[in-house]
Amino acid sequence: MKLRLTGADVLRPDGFRQEPVSIADGRISENDGREVDLSGFLILPGIIDMHGDGFERHLAPRRGAMKDLSVGLRSCDAELAANGITTAVLAQFWSWEGGMRGPDFARAFLEALARTRMLTDIRVQLRLETHLIDDYAAFEDAVTTHEVPYVVFNDHLPHAALSKGKKPPRLTGQALKSGRSPEAHLALLQALHGVGDQVPEAVAGLAARLLARGVRLGSHDDQSAADRDMWRARGVVISEFPETQEAAAAASAAGDPVILGAPNVVRGGSHKQNVSARDLIGQGIGDALASDYHYPTLIQAAFLLADEGVCDLAQAWRLVSKGPAAILGLDDRGQIVPGKRADLVVIDPETRRAGATITGGEITHMSGEVARRFLTG
Repeated sequence: MKLRLTGADVLRPDGFRQEPVSIADGRISENDGREVDLSGFLILPGIIDMHGDGFERHLAPRRGAMKDLSVGLRSCDAELAANGITTAVLAQFWSWEGGMRGPDFARAFLEALARTRMLTDIRVQLRLETHLIDDYAAFEDAVTTHEVPYVVFNDHLPHAALSKGKKPPRLTGQALKSGRSPEAHLALLQALHGVGDQVPEAVAGLAARLLARGVRLGSHDDQSAADRDMWRARGVVISEFPETQEAAAAASAAGDPVILGAPNVVRGGSHKQNVSARDLIGQGIGDALASDYHYPTLIQAAFLLADEGVCDLAQAWRLVSKGPAAILGLDDRGQIVPGKRADLVVIDPETRRAGATITGGEITHMSGEVARRFLTG
């Protein structure tokens, strides 16, 4: 497909310019093609979502309802494209929580993804609960077999309650989702909590083995500078969703990539009362925004940051394009430059909706006035 998109305000590396964008053979080109007038619209680099688990609702709209995961993956694909996302990292749990966050589901997800043709460029992040020491070998095997490029270490155990011998909150609900009785689920949590003194050495060894395979490593919900120092010492340099100003500032000062939540920006703060992503960005902290659990918030957050004067739109958009591309080592995308992948999103500046999404030169989403212009231009 060869196209020449004219009339729009185009975000180039040095800012917005009203100039044509040509596409040929899946790349940004300097050649001419069929002309489409997009006057009044914005053309921006396609969104690169570094961490999203919103796909879960497509794979399991109700517990046990979705038998063929490929159907859910294709539905997720359509949602990603409709929200201007051209590269998506699907963050799949490998957790004691069981159900669709357990190891068996993670394997089924990886297998389904391997056999499903997606229009969006899909990457995988596996999120390992650190206390599942007995699962490390199986986890490594899955990473190797499916060539998983990105692993994040989580610890969501309710340690405070378990250390006091109390039943954790929401125990019964978690047990039902996991397919266990509340008693069995509590026993599992207590056993995992009990191996805590073995975790640091085990995690360090696992991290070293994964790094040797070229896997990118991140930590999740850092709470302090000490947390960040500990993870950095293991080669785990990406800091996802730091919970405090201290942790975020420590990561930034050390040059560790900091990933912030777009929903946090849109809400005006964390739903868990953690540090405000908007405040951090205003301080110059933050290298990428991620959808976390809601894909539409990536576009919303970028425009909101500009509307509120936290930064201009060009700077905000880099948090969802060039920034994540650099962290993931995807040098072929994230900017509208000749030779880069033709990953683009066309946005109506009034409605802030994606009228078209183009991934690798292929149209993955199109609607409304933009579609009319492509059809009649």
